Amino acid sequence: MSTFSSETAAAWLCPAVAAVLGGTILCQVESRPGQRGTKVVCLAGLWGGACLLSLSVFWGALLFSVGCLLAYHHLSGQALLPVDQKAVLITGVDTGLGHALCKYLDKLGFTVFAGVLDERGAGAEDLRRTCSSRLCVLQLDITIPEQIKDAHSKVVAKVQKRGLWAVVNNAGIMGLPADGELIPMAEYRRCMAVNYFGAVEVTKAFLPLLRKSKGRLVNISSMAGGVPMERLAAYASSKAALTMFSAVIRQELSMWGVKVSVIQPGGFKTNILGTSDTWDRLEKNILEHATPDVQEDYGQEYILKLRNHVRNLEQSSSPDMSPLLLDVQHAVLAKRPLAFYTPGRGSFLLLSLASLSPTGLLDYCLKNLTMPTKTVPKALSTARWRSGGLQARS
Repeated sequence: MSTFSSETAAAWLCPAVAAVLGGTILCQVESRPGQRGTKVVCLAGLWGGACLLSLSVFWGALLFSVGCLLAYHHLSGQALLPVDQKAVLITGVDTGLGHALCKYLDKLGFTVFAGVLDERGAGAEDLRRTCSSRLCVLQLDITIPEQIKDAHSKVVAKVQKRGLWAVVNNAGIMGLPADGELIPMAEYRRCMAVNYFGAVEVTKAFLPLLRKSKGRLVNISSMAGGVPMERLAAYASSKAALTMFSAVIRQELSMWGVKVSVIQPGGFKTNILGTSDTWDRLEKNILEHATPDVQEDYGQEYILKLRNHVRNLEQSSSPDMSPLLLDVQHAVLAKRPLAFYTPGRGSFLLLSLASLSPTGLLDYCLKNLTMPTKTVPKALSTARWRSGGLQARS
């Protein structure tokens, strides 16, 4: 009788302990802004624990409880530090994400240094008008070393002993999405100059301040930096370089107490695609630099329709930047921020697919599940190509 009672008690006690631990984990998750993915993982853990319990009450509950304790330890490191007027430098804030991020962090109580391309422009004036007196606008073209040095001097003068807590390398450009063969070399160099070399130079200039504060470095990369997406050869290559730089320097800076995070967002409406005037200029640039052979094979009609890809990107982008803002906030303030953040629809899924799936499957999915093109180059649509390749030109 006593054996039956003890077995019955164990059968009820073990699931009860697991349920309490699981509930505690879920409460921890609820208090973490922007970490929707963590909630999904924890729920999956609860389900897995239930499966383990069905196999063996004691060992299943024990393993599940250990898993919950590990998850609790992880989540305890996700608690946010107090803002306490911490100073943050953000680059590329004239428009888009950087502009929204300045306003968001200013409302939270940060001292924000807003690096703009034009300190007299509309974006800079809007920040001065709508943000608190703590915000400081800095003229900062990250491709000009003199402006980086000047911005560094102004930041040092203002923060003094209080120090600089975080640098957010947000400035970036995309250009007109086009086939890699069509993109002029000047555009490849321009993307690298802004998206990679500029971010690296800003990082190197401000790292002594971050090392003193044991602060944060947050680099805004892109899903395209890890997923090979058509017509983004220049942009994606520069973002891939930034992602790898961040991963390497994350390990190097760990001994200094500096934490490095990379944001790899999906599609958000951030103005990085530019305006119609920008597309006109880039389109003209492509036509002027394409060799006669390339123009003949692709055809002018195909080149002029490249901007349709831009419209597709715009239509699939989310106007709600709150997931992106919350992830940057978490990277800046969490006790133990994540190394990678993937806000935006499909970003985590596609990055996982690119990392884990066979190349053939990845190429098939990207061609058929993303935004397949309906136009083909002129030469590919001709009968002579379909019947056996391009003939030798006369």
